Amino acid sequence: MILDGKCPTGPIEKSWDNHRFELKLVNPANKRKYTVIMVGTGLAGGAAAASLGELGYNVMAFCYQDSPRRAHSIAAQGGINAAKNYPSDGDSILRLMYDTIKGGDFRAREADVWRLSQVSNNIIDQCVAQGVPFNRDYAGYLDNRSFGGAQVSRTFYSRGQTGQQLLLGAYSALSRQIKAGTVKMYTRREMLDLVVVDGVAKGITVRNMVTGEIECYAADAVCLATGGYVNVFYLSTNAKGCSVTANWAAAKKGAFFANPCYTQIHPTCIPQAGEYQSKLTLMSESLRNDGRIWVPKKKEDVGKRPDQISDEDRDYYLERKYPSYGNLAPRDISSRSAKEQCDDGRGVGPGGRGVYLDYADSIKRLGENTIRERYGNLFEMYERITDDNAYKTPMRIYPAPHYAMGGLWVDYNLMSNVPGLFVLGEANFSVHGANRLGASALMQGLADGYFVIPYTIGGYLATVKPGTVKVDHPEFKKSKEDVSARNNKFLSIKGKRTVTEFHRELGKIMWNNVGMARSKESLTEALKVIPKIREEFWQNVNVTGTGGEINQQLENAGRVADFLEFGELLTRDALHREESCGGHFRVEHQMPDGEAKRNDADFSYVGAWEFKGNDKEPELHKEPLKFETIHLAVRSYK
Repeated sequence: MILDGKCPTGPIEKSWDNHRFELKLVNPANKRKYTVIMVGTGLAGGAAAASLGELGYNVMAFCYQDSPRRAHSIAAQGGINAAKNYPSDGDSILRLMYDTIKGGDFRAREADVWRLSQVSNNIIDQCVAQGVPFNRDYAGYLDNRSFGGAQVSRTFYSRGQTGQQLLLGAYSALSRQIKAGTVKMYTRREMLDLVVVDGVAKGITVRNMVTGEIECYAADAVCLATGGYVNVFYLSTNAKGCSVTANWAAAKKGAFFANPCYTQIHPTCIPQAGEYQSKLTLMSESLRNDGRIWVPKKKEDVGKRPDQISDEDRDYYLERKYPSYGNLAPRDISSRSAKEQCDDGRGVGPGGRGVYLDYADSIKRLGENTIRERYGNLFEMYERITDDNAYKTPMRIYPAPHYAMGGLWVDYNLMSNVPGLFVLGEANFSVHGANRLGASALMQGLADGYFVIPYTIGGYLATVKPGTVKVDHPEFKKSKEDVSARNNKFLSIKGKRTVTEFHRELGKIMWNNVGMARSKESLTEALKVIPKIREEFWQNVNVTGTGGEINQQLENAGRVADFLEFGELLTRDALHREESCGGHFRVEHQMPDGEAKRNDADFSYVGAWEFKGNDKEPELHKEPLKFETIHLAVRSYK
């Protein structure tokens, strides 16, 4: 099937404005007749729930945490992009669009990226009005710093905790609507199924994580803002609760999963310390503004202390390979470059899996106090974890799974191929292509939540009669029975291995075979091994406790079972895409200098997969990508 993204035609500068005008409207008095379910209350979901509540819709918001304030958006550190051009350094909406398209290696929709760039400035105004404490310069103006893949400073930030501050802003707006009664908040609920009636999304089935009760909720539209899936690698920078479960439940009910192989490996993370570590820690990309990345030039120097290696014996490899961008090369390139140095035997630290991020030059130039003002909380976090003082000795970093550019397929209105199902933020695929630029995740989440979905969902609801399906519909009963049966199955197996053991085993296969470097051989091997792990899981997993209580083992069993199915799809997508682009790097497809080699003639499309059942091959649907404003070109940062 050839998919239609329903992108507006005509001059791109007017595309979003014209599209908004052409959307059907819902009368203010009629909005309160409609109910919208919002699953996830991070930046995208929280902003959307608050905005829809403010418009007058009845919103039911769900999160698995005990408060929306604990959404994983809180972990974002470095900043949020916007084309304000406050430093007068040549930025513009068009340049932000260009950098995002190029950064994604020409695998994103132009129209979506233009809209994102256009509303980026509104986001900053909105957040300032909410009281978000962005850093300011000496004169009191909002300050900017640089991030990877850009030659301008367009990143607004709140020290090293920008995600937390933006989430508190969205949470304050959400709390206002909760008190006003337009939003009803359901905490400690995990979505386990999407209820589809006559081909239309009409509700969800959740598990109450406190009582264990299986609950159903009906609405006129369902929005998923449930984040990404890189915990399929087991070790990642994501919170342990982040999963593919909600998206995968939707996929099993007919929603297409787009570009699952586009996963981002973040170049600046604290290296793994041991076999039984449960997650990895992000060190913000903003640190690369003032830090210089290097490894020893000579293999025999890797065992020395960094202060024992002279400057002429250090390889500042990003500055050497990409002089135009230096240490602020995009994430996919920076991560692969770090792996290259370590594979060459010049990595530092335990196992040779690390590179140095050095602040000596910046501290000498700017003073320690300036560095402390910019990154103090990040340096403190690093010292608490590693017991090293990064003001005195270089940080040791290594790439780690961080973000998912792939997600459920959506059209220009953020609606999936299942009518009534909308997907926001990291949960959809739309704007980042094959590689997300730093500081663009927060931009997308708030753009979708504050400035896109409030318009586009109205265009859909205007065509729908409210309240036509209630929870007494047979589809809700069937969904509840299916979810209960699956949970009971987990509890009845009583095998000999824990859920975590299976997750760790899957993660090793995914990281080694489907990680930073992929090949036909490694992917084919993974496709042989993953079904075997899944088969053993359903025969030998041990989930203790009962379903009628707080049971984290049961929760994790469901998430890992979904990863064991989804991991196969991710691998299959990577195998089918015979090219290298962005975060998807096939070793068979690279330039003579080792850079990614795209195949625009055969793969300039969005690959959207339709679930056909376990142990059955999914069906591939394609949405051709057109580039009329930013023309296809070889991506170079040299």
